[in-house]
Amino acid sequence: MEKLTDAEAASSSLSLFAALSYGAASMAMVFINKAVLMEYSHSMTLLTMQQLATALLIHVGRRMGYTRSRGLEMSTAKKLLPVSLFYNANVAFALASLKGVNIPMYIAIKRLTPLAVLIAGFFSGKGKPSIQVILSVILTAGGVVIAALGDFSFDLFGYSLALTSVFFQTMYLVLVEKSGAEDGLSSVEIMFYNSFLSLPFLLFIIIATGEVPNSLSLLLAKSHSIHFLVILILSFVMGIALNFTMFLCTIVNSALTTTIVGVLKGVGSTTLGFILLGGVQVHGLNVTGLVINTAGGVWYSYAKYQQRKSKAPKRVSDVETYRK
Repeated sequence: MEKLTDAEAASSSLSLFAALSYGAASMAMVFINKAVLMEYSHSMTLLTMQQLATALLIHVGRRMGYTRSRGLEMSTAKKLLPVSLFYNANVAFALASLKGVNIPMYIAIKRLTPLAVLIAGFFSGKGKPSIQVILSVILTAGGVVIAALGDFSFDLFGYSLALTSVFFQTMYLVLVEKSGAEDGLSSVEIMFYNSFLSLPFLLFIIIATGEVPNSLSLLLAKSHSIHFLVILILSFVMGIALNFTMFLCTIVNSALTTTIVGVLKGVGSTTLGFILLGGVQVHGLNVTGLVINTAGGVWYSYAKYQQRKSKAPKRVSDVETYRK
């Protein structure tokens, strides 16, 4: 009985750490990416460099014995190819949307992810959500519509990109949860496969769209700016931290928990978005919609917390799987 208690305590601590670290990394990454894109608009080249840095760091770390992750296996790579495609599609559309959508509205739109995850869960046989969850999701979606009506900087193309990002984020979160649980993969291993599989796809995109060589020429021209180099390096570091914590949170907890953390961190990000980086014109409808959207997000998180408390304690298989 004592061993079971210790295991449950370890599971709770790891779950809390994963959720908090993902929330902090996710909040920081939004502002860092926005800051980089204000000076360097080639979002796909930025994503390619972030993925290359991640793959190289994990490979070197494994060769030097700093990580216990397994080497590349083609059978596993084939299984994780859809995860990589959906992940990169999500990030690519999200980065592109940040060019035309201000941070508070971007976060409000991304709060629609729990709605998409619930719909995906319903069709995959997870059952009908509670009334509180349904109402909170409706409130969150209604807040987005109201806020959009009062958005002076409304950009239909930017909004469309952000909404498309929500769809792809839902798909990869569901697939990551399934892959981690069924194949016994750690967050570092999934992150390595994701980065490795992303590179051919991303290289093809930046060449086909003509970003290269213009993006590289601009990068060389900007390299003389210490300020730009600092935020660029920060984007690499935080990109690695975000990927690791996101995969860890999804494996140790669930895809739904990851989206809940994303909703809660958005409360702070929305407030800071009005203050930092600029680009936000305040309107009554816009503020009202964001408040409603935030209230719906908090209500949703509370409803899911209550729902989880009413169920049996979580088994420690997730922790054991992660430690394999």
